[in-house]
Amino acid sequence: MDNLWQNCKNILVVRLDNMGDLLMSTPAIRALKKTFNSRITVLTSSMAAGIAKNIPEIDETLTFDVPWVKTQNASFSTTFLTLAEVLRQKHFDAAVIFTVFSQNPMPAVMLAYLADIPLRLAYCRENSYQLLTNWVPDEEPYTLIKHQVERDLDLVATIGAKTSDDRLSLQIPDAWQSTQKKLDKNSIDLQKPWLVLHPGVSELKRQYPTEKWIELGKCLVKDFGYQILLTGSAAEKQLTDEIQQGIGTNAFSIAGLFTLDEFICLIKEAPLLLSVNTGPVHIASATQTPVVVLYAQTNPQHTPWKTPNKVLFFEVPEALRSKNEVLKFVQQHQEKAPETVAVEAILEAVLSFRP
Repeated sequence: MDNLWQNCKNILVVRLDNMGDLLMSTPAIRALKKTFNSRITVLTSSMAAGIAKNIPEIDETLTFDVPWVKTQNASFSTTFLTLAEVLRQKHFDAAVIFTVFSQNPMPAVMLAYLADIPLRLAYCRENSYQLLTNWVPDEEPYTLIKHQVERDLDLVATIGAKTSDDRLSLQIPDAWQSTQKKLDKNSIDLQKPWLVLHPGVSELKRQYPTEKWIELGKCLVKDFGYQILLTGSAAEKQLTDEIQQGIGTNAFSIAGLFTLDEFICLIKEAPLLLSVNTGPVHIASATQTPVVVLYAQTNPQHTPWKTPNKVLFFEVPEALRSKNEVLKFVQQHQEKAPETVAVEAILEAVLSFRP
């Protein structure tokens, strides 16, 4: 164990992107909490803050949308400096900054430095000199690529933080009864075969064609008797309505119907989640729900973790590919995926989980 860290009882964890990213960091957060018997405060975005209350290892959540992460609510420089002062007044012993390999950690590192947090740990490609007290040179993706869970666990292991439990952490809320009432009101019979289909994306490059969702849904309903529960945010209701209307009977557009707690319960009880690569896939991983994920070849280290799964990769259209040079390197060196996923391949994957 790093002697400088063994007395850290008040640790700031910085995870500034999405809900799924925060969930994938939970094994490493558990390692920090258990190893050092510390209080954990997480600084995260408004996109991830909602699920933090269901992660038992987190004692406090601070919400802030930073300008170097994709968001519609980025804060201005004055509030950024105010945040540094808020963090300073909390007298943290240490800060741990979690990133994906395509992100630059330096803005978050500078925030911790301005807050006078004495110990600061992160991956970084360049020598950070005094900005990091614990600099871990980032080998990804040029030497190897790890799953995000392994990446985060390996980071905290450098200061002696370890755990024997590397499952995602998510406490199931007491909301199944209210979830069932909403399903009943929508004439959904959980005694009949059903699955959750989550088609919405936060980035256009991850989307699967609506007409193919409809083709797949028709087959699942007519040939195999499934009920298709089309989920998403309220903003995605137009999409789920369109797919429901295309499929017809036994397809249910329920986007925007559930609170986050209810949605977690729905995923927990679902026989199967069928989704693009987005946050609900990681909720399913945390609840041990089987997953079929249509995975756009973006960040390859965010596949389902420790739950039964089938991953079907497809290529990101050239016009939508990231301009990030790190991701461009990965795209050039990874195995080429098909332009899209055939409906037949998805059907085969879904049916492989059928009892």
